[in-house]
Amino acid sequence: MKQSTLDYAVHIAAGMPTTNPDVPPDLRVRDWSPTTSTLIFGEHQGLLVDPLFTRAQSADLLDWLSELGKPLTSIYITHGHGDHWFGLGEILSHHPSARAVALPEVVDEMRLQSSPEVLSSFWHPLVPDQISSNIVMANPLADDEEVTVDGNLVIPIRLDHTDGDNTTCLHVPALELVVAGDAIYNNVHLMLAQSDAAGRQSWLRALDTVEALNPSRIIAGHKDPASDDDPRHIELTRQYILDFEAGIRTTDTTLALYDFMVERHPDRVNRGALWGSCRAVKG
Repeated sequence: MKQSTLDYAVHIAAGMPTTNPDVPPDLRVRDWSPTTSTLIFGEHQGLLVDPLFTRAQSADLLDWLSELGKPLTSIYITHGHGDHWFGLGEILSHHPSARAVALPEVVDEMRLQSSPEVLSSFWHPLVPDQISSNIVMANPLADDEEVTVDGNLVIPIRLDHTDGDNTTCLHVPALELVVAGDAIYNNVHLMLAQSDAAGRQSWLRALDTVEALNPSRIIAGHKDPASDDDPRHIELTRQYILDFEAGIRTTDTTLALYDFMVERHPDRVNRGALWGSCRAVKG
């Protein structure tokens, strides 16, 4: 059997302040969580997973890619949330021969997130003047279309709802690697604001799907830069959701649920995301 020559590298865009005025009492600013972009590469081809958010993040990502000096021939989008792909046009403007792809339902979510209504009501007010006007859609993958890097199969896996609808991860069997998108949060508070009771159950099923792939390394869509890529973060994400469920049952207010979760997860990054999750279920 031919030994795989694939490798991967991870770029982490630091957390950044937003204009969201709904701030928990122990913070002064609501931040956006640190976000990953992963390059899977061989000698001749490279696939970038999730090309990030703002113009500044795109510039940093392009610098990182240049320093790596690896080929970039394709781009894969795990899900439709704009913080993971609004930078696509900026990346393609410097790598015009690369092809961007996503599953068809993800492309539908991309269209929704980049619609004039959602851009003007949510994304632009959240990070004013920071999103590129060059927003480009991915190409929908056909049902029988394979994604490969230097002949090695990389497999999109449908996960249904995790922190939003129609999410996926990317399985790289040759590396025993899963690039998890937002199915996994690595020492960062989960964004549960878009996940009702049914959504949280779907997320737990998605974690079972990821776990069944038996990865030796897993790249979370939102990751504490100081953390590792150990697959234990699957179980830690699961435990966080179960703790949130317990907190919903045993607390009456947003603040009480927030305090309940901070007590159990004091070291996770970005409590602002937790506050938004608590607000969504407690009002």
